[in-house]
Amino acid sequence: MRALRLYAERDLRLEDVPEPVPGYGEVIIRVEAAGICGTDRHLFLGEFPSRGPVTLGHEFSGLITAVGAGVYLPVGSRVTCDPNIPCLTCPACLKGRVNLCLRNVATGIHRDGGFAPFAAFPASKAIVLPADMNPFHGAFAEPLACTLHGLDLAAIQPGERCLIMGGGVIGLLALQLARLAGADAMMVTRSREKQDLALQFGAMHVAKSASEALSIWPNGADVVLECAGVSDTVEAAPRLTSNGGRIVILGVLPQGKKVQIEPFDLLFREIQLHFSFLNPFTQGRAAELIAKGKVELEPLISRVITLDEALETISHPAPARDIRAIIIPD
Repeated sequence: MRALRLYAERDLRLEDVPEPVPGYGEVIIRVEAAGICGTDRHLFLGEFPSRGPVTLGHEFSGLITAVGAGVYLPVGSRVTCDPNIPCLTCPACLKGRVNLCLRNVATGIHRDGGFAPFAAFPASKAIVLPADMNPFHGAFAEPLACTLHGLDLAAIQPGERCLIMGGGVIGLLALQLARLAGADAMMVTRSREKQDLALQFGAMHVAKSASEALSIWPNGADVVLECAGVSDTVEAAPRLTSNGGRIVILGVLPQGKKVQIEPFDLLFREIQLHFSFLNPFTQGRAAELIAKGKVELEPLISRVITLDEALETISHPAPARDIRAIIIPD
C-alpha cells in the first residue's frame, strides 16, 4: 500500500510500505477519511518534534478489518481514533494529566498514522461510532476533542461573552461549543467567508481585527479563545479580555516562537491565562457530540483529496479559504 511518510524536516515522501498486521491488543483500520491538521504542516517544517520515518495522520476514522489477540471489538465496526497513548505510570499520568505524559506516543507523530489505506491501532484507543455516521465526520473527533479540553479550561458560564480569535477548524468548533455553553460569541477573522460561516453557526458579532472587536465590545470579553496560533493574536488576547476574565490559548505556535505579554497588566486586572494541550479524556465526548448532531461539520470540509494531492497540500501553506482538507487514502 502507499503511505505518506515524513523522514525529516521538509522530507515528505509518498511511498510503498507493507500493509500492517495487528499485534496483541491492536486492530487494523481501513482508513475512510483523514484530516490534514496544521500540526502536520508544523511537522513538515520541523516546527513540532516527531520521530521519522513515520506515516503522518492523527485525525482519522475508518472500519475495523482485522483484530489481534485480546481484542473484542467486532470486525466491521466504524471507529474514530484517539491518537495519544500515554504511559499511565509517570507522575503526570498518575495525577490524571495524561495529556502531559512525558512518554506519550502520538499516532501520526511517533508511530504510523492514518495517511495510508490501513493503519494498526491500539483497540483501547478506538472509539466506536454509529454504523451510519458519515465517515468524514468521524475524522473531526480529534480536533473537536482538543477544542473540548480548551472549553473545559475556559469554564464558560451561560450569558458570558466569548471572543474567538481565528476562523480555522478549531476556531469554528470552539464557536459552536461556546454557543452550546450559552455564551454570546464573537468571531475575529479577516476572512469574509469564515465570518459568514461564524454567523451561520450562531455568532452574535464578527470582526476582522482586534480593534474592530473592541469597538463592538469596548470592555472586552469574559473569555477569549485564541485559536489562530500566531503571535499577533496571542499578544492581542489580553487587550480583548475584560477585567477578571480568562484567556485560553488553543492555537499552536512553532516551537521556539516568542511573544510579548505584559505581566503587570494581567496581574492588575487579574486575567487568567491558560494553555490547552491535546485531548485528555475528551475524545469519547467529542464522538458523542458528533453522533448526536450537536455540531455542524459539513461546512468545515473545504475539499476532499487523494494521497497524491496531500503531499502537495501539506508541503505548502493552506489557502486562505481552507478550513479542513480531508484525505481519502484508498
